[in-house]
Amino acid sequence: MEDNLVRKMLSFRWFIFGILAIAYFFVYFHRLSLSVVANDIATDFGTTASILGLLGSVYFYCYAAMQFPAGLFSDSIGPRKTVAISLLLACIGSILFGLAPNITVAFAARVMVGLGVSMVFIPTMKILSQWFRANEFALMSGILNSIGGIGVFAATWLLGILATNFGWRISFQLIGGCTLLLIVSAWLIVRDRPADKGWPSINEIDGKNNKNDLPLPQKIGLWEGACKVVSEKYFWPVAIWFFFVFGIFFGFGGLWSGPYLMHVYGKSREQVGDILSMLAWGMIIGGPFLGVLSEKVLKSRKKTIVLCTSVLTALLLFINFLPSQLPFSVLAVWFFLFSVCSSAIVTIGITATKELFPVEIAGTSVGTVNLFPFLGGAVFMSLLGRVLDSYPKTSTLEYSVHGYRMVLLILLVASAISLICTFFMKETYRR
Repeated sequence: MEDNLVRKMLSFRWFIFGILAIAYFFVYFHRLSLSVVANDIATDFGTTASILGLLGSVYFYCYAAMQFPAGLFSDSIGPRKTVAISLLLACIGSILFGLAPNITVAFAARVMVGLGVSMVFIPTMKILSQWFRANEFALMSGILNSIGGIGVFAATWLLGILATNFGWRISFQLIGGCTLLLIVSAWLIVRDRPADKGWPSINEIDGKNNKNDLPLPQKIGLWEGACKVVSEKYFWPVAIWFFFVFGIFFGFGGLWSGPYLMHVYGKSREQVGDILSMLAWGMIIGGPFLGVLSEKVLKSRKKTIVLCTSVLTALLLFINFLPSQLPFSVLAVWFFLFSVCSSAIVTIGITATKELFPVEIAGTSVGTVNLFPFLGGAVFMSLLGRVLDSYPKTSTLEYSVHGYRMVLLILLVASAISLICTFFMKETYRR
């Protein structure tokens, strides 16, 4: 094996990772982008808060619906083509959103964005599995999740600057233009596997397989791959765990934590923003940290997941006892740890899922399991909202403390169920 080819392969994979990381940045950017420009959009379209809320949720439902198809596309037409085509859809949707003459067109554009960015994460995971070693995968996934956390900051800070200087419409058109440049880069540079460039695979470089003796990859059909995933008994504890843990994160951290801090603690919008920024920091710091913890320290996917879910349950137990008595600094630390244990942990959950199955159905397995966190988010957002509505509002039309107490109790029960699921998971870590 020529050393020159090995050096080229090991260097080139970082260009691939960089492009895919920027694509994932836009996934989180679009997920939270409406919050900053909500008032401007409502004024332009003359719409209500309910309609505006539905406009924001369209992304969420589209993302959930496309997780299984994203895996199928990754395994059939290839992850590179899947990323490029899906980003093109998101690009058109972002530009159309900025040009939308009415709320109906805005809905259509938002659907396009949601469908487009929903097929970035899964093919990215499959590409990384071909370019990076198995013992590097958890760390790379963690770094990728941190890039998503930067997207959370950008969706508030950067978009706020753009909207102030250029208006929200031009801002989304600029975002679409940047996405177009990303698509061109992805098409020209990204490759599904080193062999597409005529380079040796990671296994060959590490000497695990002689090139002449390397077995041909097994071809698994789409339906066969899907059946193989759902018939694996160890798949379901991971799937149910994803449903409850990310239902907690999306339902509370992604929606009701802001009103909770305002109504129960009387925090201003600026103070709430400061506290909830810890959710982004939890993703940025927690992703790589958990990757190293899983790979180098505990040397276990299962132990890492059990540890984080235990801490999450303890956090929710703590705040159930003290729902309205925590100082600012403690709340900041609480939301940071909450983010690490209910959001950053996604990297380990996805890694464990990938390692349960052959690489030929990596996209299908990750796509199938990735349906559950977004389904959990959809269910919990609605459930927690109904719980709050079931209690009388205060004289200032705020949700009552009693309603939030019930919300926190439901979250505690959900975390306990997710903790039970972790004990039934299979250890997938391999030295």
